[in-house]
Amino acid sequence: MEWIKVFHIMMFTSWFAGLFYLPRLFVNHAMADEDAVHKQLATMERKLYRFVTPMMWLTVITGAIMAYDQWEYFGVQLWFGLKVAVVLALMAYHFYCGHLVQVFAQRNNVRDHVFYRFFNEIPVFGLVAVLIFVIVRPF
Repeated sequence: MEWIKVFHIMMFTSWFAGLFYLPRLFVNHAMADEDAVHKQLATMERKLYRFVTPMMWLTVITGAIMAYDQWEYFGVQLWFGLKVAVVLALMAYHFYCGHLVQVFAQRNNVRDHVFYRFFNEIPVFGLVAVLIFVIVRPF
């Protein structure tokens, strides 16, 4: 089970790298005026999203394997339920980023870079919450 945990940490680290960088690309894209810059950013966004989506699924799968292995403990822990809720919210954020990748590719973005600067910070709060729930295990 330790190897599953190592793989889980590798996958969520990779997933979060994408969750941190993709919205930063949105900030730059919202400020782009030139056609060449738009095309380059749209390509980068699409490729990054396609790369980190499997990382998200592997994070969820390895986490589920570990939870299943010790369900008698995890199933009754409030911190674990809260962690799962945060992960589900981060997955929704991830899928919304996928929607935004399409919005930018079609040149249908209506928000300015300031919105995306705030949007970019959401995964930080999710990461902090997950780390607190997993390491401190409050409640």
